[in-house]
Amino acid sequence: ANAKSDASLQNQQADTMITNKVDALIVDAVDSKAIKSSVQKAHDAGIPVVAYDRLAEGPIDGYTSFDNEEVGRAQGQALLTAPGQVVMVNGSPTDPNAAQFKKGAHSVLDGKVDIGKEYDTADWSAQKANANMEAALSALGKDNIIGVYSANDGMAGGIITALKGAGLAKLPPVTGQDAELNGVQRIVTGDQYQSVYKPYPKEANVAAEMIVALAKGETIDSIAKQKVDSPTTKAVPSVLIPVVSLTKDNIQESVIKDGIYTVSEICTAKYKAACDKIGLR
Repeated sequence: ANAKSDASLQNQQADTMITNKVDALIVDAVDSKAIKSSVQKAHDAGIPVVAYDRLAEGPIDGYTSFDNEEVGRAQGQALLTAPGQVVMVNGSPTDPNAAQFKKGAHSVLDGKVDIGKEYDTADWSAQKANANMEAALSALGKDNIIGVYSANDGMAGGIITALKGAGLAKLPPVTGQDAELNGVQRIVTGDQYQSVYKPYPKEANVAAEMIVALAKGETIDSIAKQKVDSPTTKAVPSVLIPVVSLTKDNIQESVIKDGIYTVSEICTAKYKAACDKIGLR
């Protein structure tokens, strides 16, 4: 219900800006299909649209995000630790990024591990991810799971709560994405094995360059040298930003170096001992 409400609100906001005759529009779609009508209205009004982070449907003029299949491959690679059963907790079925993350992960995991249970998780809900993990533990047995694919850090928190609640002496590797502060702190303590760091400042800068050029009536050929197909539009001019597989070994040279977090923000009193242990000072 919340996702539908958010998508409806986003459409209303986009339609208002179109009515107000803005020069150009950046859309970070809550629901890539639901926004299609507003994108078409903008196109019909001669207003260029850049899809930001999610590939909105409709006649968009440019797109910037990360290589979402590479995100999934990085997550999957983190789970190739031993033969056994992996639980996959994917993202929302309404999010096109989630399908690409899942595809990338499967390209690495299939044939190398057994996918014991797999779930799509509405609204990227940590609570629903927790319930999915509890169901997987019940079906597979807590000692038969060698890793958990979590499509993002928020869901990883719910998954890890379920794993701890099962009384495991040692948690299996759990992936994540977004390098959220809570996720990074869980990596520091060892509760979460991996996340995917996506340099959002680079993504935002590209979107700004695209939208300024389009608003001026210029092409974005010199900016967007890649092409991506959406379900409705072929060969959308695109820029896909590289990602970083984040573990305890590269926190310093990634999120700290890029100014996403400071050491003091990560290593609060609760996490100081764990930070000291991995040399994060």
